Amino acid sequence: MIQITPQMRILVAIEPVDGRKGIDSLARLCQDKLRADPFSGCLFVFRSRRGTSIRILVYDGQGFWLAQKRLSQGRFVWWPSGKEPSRVLQAHQAQLLLAAGNPETEAAPVWRKVS
Repeated sequence: MIQITPQMRILVAIEPVDGRKGIDSLARLCQDKLRADPFSGCLFVFRSRRGTSIRILVYDGQGFWLAQKRLSQGRFVWWPSGKEPSRVLQAHQAQLLLAAGNPETEAAPVWRKVS
């Protein structure tokens, strides 16, 4: 199981990837396109070309985890755009993305002082 914590760095790749790519190909993509170290513990999120599935790649210190979520209906409507190869998300935004929602939705603050 991959646990997303608030301390994790989460990078979402802007360009879609071929759904047939495995761990080695996605790790190489992290190095070449995203200019990030796949062994850093960072969570990398990729979208398929059709937008019906997303894949998560993360290194846990012993090996790589590769998780995929494929929607039974519809597509992941929200996806970042821009000239940069990736975009950073916060943990709560990543959870919204995994639920096929919009991570840019206004939400409660991540941290607030309790009286």
